[in-house]
Amino acid sequence: MHRALVLALEPLAERDHKLSLLLDLGAMLAQEVDLDALLALIGSRVATALRAERATVFLVDGSTGELRSRVADLPELPELRLPPGTGLAGFVADTGEVVNVRDTTADPRYFSGVDRQTGFHTRTILAAPVRDHQRATRAVLEVLNKVDGAFSQEDEAFLQALAGQVAQALERTTLRPSPDSARGVNVRGVFNHIVGASGPMKRVYELVSRAAARDVTVLLGGETGTGKGLIARAIHANGARRDAPFITVDCTTLPEALVESELFGHERGAYTGADRRVSGKVELAHGGTLFLDEVAELSLRTQARLLRFLQDRVYERVGGRATLRADARVLAATHRDLASQVEKGHFREDLYYRLRVVELRLPSLRERGGAEVEGLARHFLEVFSRRFDRPGMSLGASALAALRAHRWPGNVRELEHAVERAVVLCPGDVIAPEHLGLGEAVLREASSMEAPAVALPLGLTLEEASRRYVQATLGALGGNRSQAARSLGIGRNTLRRRG
Repeated sequence: MHRALVLALEPLAERDHKLSLLLDLGAMLAQEVDLDALLALIGSRVATALRAERATVFLVDGSTGELRSRVADLPELPELRLPPGTGLAGFVADTGEVVNVRDTTADPRYFSGVDRQTGFHTRTILAAPVRDHQRATRAVLEVLNKVDGAFSQEDEAFLQALAGQVAQALERTTLRPSPDSARGVNVRGVFNHIVGASGPMKRVYELVSRAAARDVTVLLGGETGTGKGLIARAIHANGARRDAPFITVDCTTLPEALVESELFGHERGAYTGADRRVSGKVELAHGGTLFLDEVAELSLRTQARLLRFLQDRVYERVGGRATLRADARVLAATHRDLASQVEKGHFREDLYYRLRVVELRLPSLRERGGAEVEGLARHFLEVFSRRFDRPGMSLGASALAALRAHRWPGNVRELEHAVERAVVLCPGDVIAPEHLGLGEAVLREASSMEAPAVALPLGLTLEEASRRYVQATLGALGGNRSQAARSLGIGRNTLRRRG
């Protein structure tokens, strides 16, 4: 191909890469994916679109100001951590300005420490702030070394547009910042849309990652309201079938007469009112994932047909004779003890073993602990404050005590509904226990759990009074500095100085 024609086509290809990335970004960020993998994928796609050698997404830690990155194409370091204000990324995070450096050796803001660790040589840098609608900086997008020279003004404009989309999308993930956070984000969980950092949830994340990597059948157990459907979606979205359909069948809502038709479809004339052929959920899930929610509710007859499909991936439509095939991964969930159901004759033993190739039990909210209850409550408060246009709302100390005192038989779903109710019914900005609808017994128990009053004698300096109050708050919260900082409305650094 003539060189002039090649040069003319290269900008068109680059623009196509950019447009493709802008169109795909919303879909990528909407998935329930591993956050590390998601941000690394964004970095990789940005590098390709801008014809750069490397790209980095730096998250600004809301509690410390530290810059934390998930790095694409950087096997030397799985994560970078930079102190506040370090390097050009730190400058962008502090100032909110776009920087385009054509020669790093001539810019005193450039930090060469990362290059020394990796052996990479950074020549040029383009970085833009990820700022939300309140103009608060949440992250920094940085690309290194344009392959054919320096980054252009068009590159600057594109990176800014992309950063704006990322900022909007972060508000739909667990990276969403608190409403009162001046800058930065809080990483609440390993998977996008799944909140929780307790020991039991970390074990769940580990098993989900392993299950997602292998195309096997998974049985999800746990009490009602623990999030089995959310975990099933996370397994699908982090596996090889992520771009194929995720089809859900709620087995509790299917009448016995229609359950087989719902699962396997039916032919025209199969029964009264069947005036056309209809595809079943198994067929619709071809290439993707079929999620059977509350699988224990299926009849023994339907269990037999499901077993055949799991064994051979074949089935027939109701009223049909042709044997059909579907390649669908099966995930199943139940709140029942299936081993007990097998002993009682209510569930087929052979199907039980087919379903539990990998078995994953979700912990109840009680098992996850009081700190997790509070973290989830604050998360739901952010969600519903935005949904119902109630900015500035907070959970009072007595409401937090009530949340910790409650046993949560309905688990996360019950907590979500309690917070939604409170946001709607609370007349002011501070939610009290009575707005949560948890019952009188919980209110009495919460009252007994509230922290005792702090005695501050007259004559103390303001600094000493502040120090004693911070210490008392830390003591009441078992020394949990993050929780104490949130309760006092200050940062961890301020808490450290005053405590």
